[in-house]
Amino acid sequence: MTYTPTRGIFCNMLKLDETFEKEERAKRLVQARKAAGFSGPKAIAERFPDWNINSFKAHEAGRNGFGIADAKRYARAFKVNLQWLQFGLGSPDDDDGDLKIMVDVPKISWVSAGQLTEPVPVEDLSDYPSVTTVDLPRGVWIALEVEGDSMNKISPPGSTIFVNIKDKRLVPNACYVVADETGAATYKRYRPNDNPPFQPASYQEIAPPKFKGAVHVIGRVRRSVIEM
Repeated sequence: MTYTPTRGIFCNMLKLDETFEKEERAKRLVQARKAAGFSGPKAIAERFPDWNINSFKAHEAGRNGFGIADAKRYARAFKVNLQWLQFGLGSPDDDDGDLKIMVDVPKISWVSAGQLTEPVPVEDLSDYPSVTTVDLPRGVWIALEVEGDSMNKISPPGSTIFVNIKDKRLVPNACYVVADETGAATYKRYRPNDNPPFQPASYQEIAPPKFKGAVHVIGRVRRSVIEM
């Protein structure tokens, strides 16, 4: 991709925002640890011997960010609200009873989606901007913005779809993002008795895709969201 000053500024803004979020999360972790009565990492190591204390120190110092799995562990240990610790929402002592787990999902391009099927696939998704959603099932997720009308019965243009790239099982009438040997990715419904088996679901008369070579499943689409 050709570098442009605008793209460089955008990337720098994303990096600054991510750094700020990491630092703020680290401050909340220190606050939670102190409020729980632990004087420092030494006390943590004694109380939780199975923790990687060096990772904990890096999380507290803001050198490394931490995700939902670590946040859950810390929230339970320090008896604070998970959404407050991870996202700064609400207060430390809010009830987690009706908690909706918020997840940041990398939002990538259709070109990058196709690259997930290459012999050396794109695996580091941390440099992509993210979109936040709630309560996704367990999996490895990417988000894509829908283009065109070929799936408008399910996802109008501009919808964001959430794709579990660990779920490649083919289920009749389920929806998938797939790519052919050229790396061209598309979003279609699986109809095993049709040719090709990945078909549009549109209110318009739209021809099915013409794949070149073998078709690879990138992942199953489990959620589609449109902003109103």
